[in-house]
Amino acid sequence: MTTDPVTGHAAIRVLIVDDDPLVRSGLTMMLGGAGDIQVVGGSADGADVVDAVDRLAPHVVLMDVRMPVLDGIAATTALGRRTGPGLDGPAVVMLTTFDADETVLAALRAGAAGFLLKHTPPAQIVDAVRRAAAGDPVLSPSVTRSVIAMAAARRGPDTHGDSDAVARMNVLTDREREVAHAVSEGLSNAEIAERLHLSTSSIKATISSALTRLDLTNRIQLAILAHESRRG
Repeated sequence: MTTDPVTGHAAIRVLIVDDDPLVRSGLTMMLGGAGDIQVVGGSADGADVVDAVDRLAPHVVLMDVRMPVLDGIAATTALGRRTGPGLDGPAVVMLTTFDADETVLAALRAGAAGFLLKHTPPAQIVDAVRRAAAGDPVLSPSVTRSVIAMAAARRGPDTHGDSDAVARMNVLTDREREVAHAVSEGLSNAEIAERLHLSTSSIKATISSALTRLDLTNRIQLAILAHESRRG
């Protein structure tokens, strides 16, 4: 097992999924320069992701949105079905060359931890991998709030209305509700921990517990529900 030579902690294991071999090579070289990150493998299509995750046990998957056989959003959905609500699985960060609200929303609904443009500066990609591994969303608070509002405004017929959102939130403990509302503000785990005077590991465990109780897949879904409950 590779460790960070500075901290002595286990390195963040990353799987890169992109049908362009040049992109995979470039990301591998870029991330290889960070002592706390180890690229454990690469794949050219989303159809191979579940098997690769089983074999390589990555902490983070960098996933291209558009691929020829199975696209990144469908592959992320498959990973979510594999792990189940609230269970530990790799954090998926979507990669794309274009920025479209509908794509961002679809990726986050599928269970992605965040969204990056491929021309993002290398230092920001490295930071995004670290944030995803820590359980934080790879979106700025302003973008997170925008996505939450957009998703709430576009609820489908099978989603829950405001009064039902209140009822669902009531199954949580007081602490879980408090953390869920902080998530809906776009705060990171570290920021929530500072606000509530708790450890980041405690916040991560509380979010995981809330997801399990509510049968949700990711923190964006939790944030949307918390946002809706405030409107109820």
